[in-house]
Amino acid sequence: MEHQDSIRIKFTFTDFCQLRSCSMESSGVLQAEEEFYGKELILADREMVEQEADSLLKEADVCDVAFLVVGDPFGATTHSDLVLRAVKLGIPYKVIHNASIMNAVGCCGLQLYNFGETVSIVFWTDTWKPESFFDKIEKNRQNGMHTLCLLDIKVKEQSLENLMKGRKIYEPPRYMSVNQAAEQLLAIIQNRRLQGEKPEITENTICVGLARVGALDEKIASGTLQQMSTVELGAPLHSLIVTGTMHPLELEMLKLFSVDSSSFENNADQRTA
Repeated sequence: MEHQDSIRIKFTFTDFCQLRSCSMESSGVLQAEEEFYGKELILADREMVEQEADSLLKEADVCDVAFLVVGDPFGATTHSDLVLRAVKLGIPYKVIHNASIMNAVGCCGLQLYNFGETVSIVFWTDTWKPESFFDKIEKNRQNGMHTLCLLDIKVKEQSLENLMKGRKIYEPPRYMSVNQAAEQLLAIIQNRRLQGEKPEITENTICVGLARVGALDEKIASGTLQQMSTVELGAPLHSLIVTGTMHPLELEMLKLFSVDSSSFENNADQRTA
């Protein structure tokens, strides 16, 4: 948020929905960022951004407030809410755009204009196993479109007991892996078959697993959905792509990252334009 007659600059670094959230303070990253910018940083977690948004804007009438995010500024609806609040308060704002996983997935060779609706795959529990994301993946595939699956992140989550008692005690952070996402998709496929359905997606559907996209140790693996359930991609953050109809050029690119080249040979579930 920008004020033309600012007398100082206040930086707020949002870390919710990101791997950095559990390590910025403990690893010294926050201090390094402060030294880089030459300013004090206020680490804004999910609770602060979503419940204390007004505090981020309260000084914007006398100084510039920079709200720093990892990825694209409008990748979260919460950030749109900040803009609306600023406009309502008469505070001018300026946006500096950035890359995000939404476009960085092009690194695997699949063309961005061939992607359909993006879905989120959430962690299942013993009593809650939603399948709505599977329906969206199927719809995309029926239309020949690829599906980017954003995998669940649990950071600063409270147990039901701590939540009910109002205790600020958080569970250890968890990040869904490509393996876990693939296992849940495979379980849904089996459930649908038991219900007499013929799923659009099978164990042999070509998928792409991505890890730490944009980092020096970025890793990409392509293969069948079954292979994605066992592929080793290392540390988070992970993303999964379920392919639709592929152009020959896209197929050639995916072969560069194949877990097993035979996955692409005589695969009846592989669709090419």
